[in-house]
Amino acid sequence: MRHRCQAAAGSPCARARRTLVAALAGACVLAGARVAAAPGPWPARVEQGSLVRVQVAAHSRVRYGTRMLRVGPRGEIAFGVGRDQRDPLQFEVTTATGHREQVRIEVTPRDWPVERVTGVPPATVEPPPAIAERIRREQARVAAARERDDAREDWAADFRWPVRGRISGRFGNQRVYVVDGKAVPKSPHSGMDIAVPEGTPVHAPAGGIVSFADPDLYLTGGTVLIDHGHGVSSNFLHLSRVDVAVGQRIEQGQVIGAVGRTGRASGPHLHWGLNWFEVRLDPLLLLEPPR
Repeated sequence: MRHRCQAAAGSPCARARRTLVAALAGACVLAGARVAAAPGPWPARVEQGSLVRVQVAAHSRVRYGTRMLRVGPRGEIAFGVGRDQRDPLQFEVTTATGHREQVRIEVTPRDWPVERVTGVPPATVEPPPAIAERIRREQARVAAARERDDAREDWAADFRWPVRGRISGRFGNQRVYVVDGKAVPKSPHSGMDIAVPEGTPVHAPAGGIVSFADPDLYLTGGTVLIDHGHGVSSNFLHLSRVDVAVGQRIEQGQVIGAVGRTGRASGPHLHWGLNWFEVRLDPLLLLEPPR
C-alpha cells in the first residue's frame, strides 16, 4: 500500500526556505502500509521497523547520519528504521541548486512481546565451539551480501505475500528458546514467520537480483537473499529447496524455492526477513492484510 501526500505549499519563511520548498513541491511519501503520510514531502512520524520510501527533488543529495543515501533519477530514496530506534531521525537534504534543509522525523515505539519457542534442535541454540565458528562464517557471508547498493528501484513496488498462511512469528518479538527445560534468551526475531506445509512454493514479493543462495546454512538452512536496490533486501530462510542462483534476475511472483524446516526450525514455515543494509525491518508493514 502506498500513502501519498499533497504537494508542499509555499512558505512565508526566508527566501531560501521558500526556494527549497518549491523545489520539493510535488514530492510524495511512498511509505510502508503503517507509515503515516505527512502534509509535506516527508512523513512526520514513522514506526520502529519501517521501510520508508520518500521522493525528493531530482538530483538532490540526502545525508542520513554518516550515510549518503542513493537518490533515484526522479528523487526516490529509501531508508529503514531499526527495531530499537527511539531518537528522532535527522536528515540533511541539499538540492541541485545548493539549498540545504534539515529534516527531522519522530519515531513511534512499538511493544515487543516475548515468544517462547520449543522443539528446535538443541545444538542450534547452544552450539559447540566448532559449530559456533561455522555459524559466524556463514553469517558474515550473508552480512556481506546485504551491503549491496544497486541503483535499481525494485523496492518501490507494492510488495506481495511470498506465501499465504498463518503468521506464526512476528518481527521484533524477543525470542526465548526452551531446551531441556531451560530457557535460553536469544536475539529478537528478525523477520516474519508464515506457517504453511513443507514444499509450498515461495514467490518473490518484489523483483530483484539474487545476492545470496545456499541450501544448507547451519541456523537458517536453505537461504536466499534477493536484493531490491538501494540497500533494501529480502531474505527467505529454512527452505527445503532453492530454485535460484546468485546473480539471477528475479521478477515479482517468480518461484524462488519451497518452504521447509531446515536449520533452527521447530516445524515447516517460511521466515521472510527484510533489511535496509544491516538494519532489520518488519515485512508486514509493507503488506495489505491477508484475505
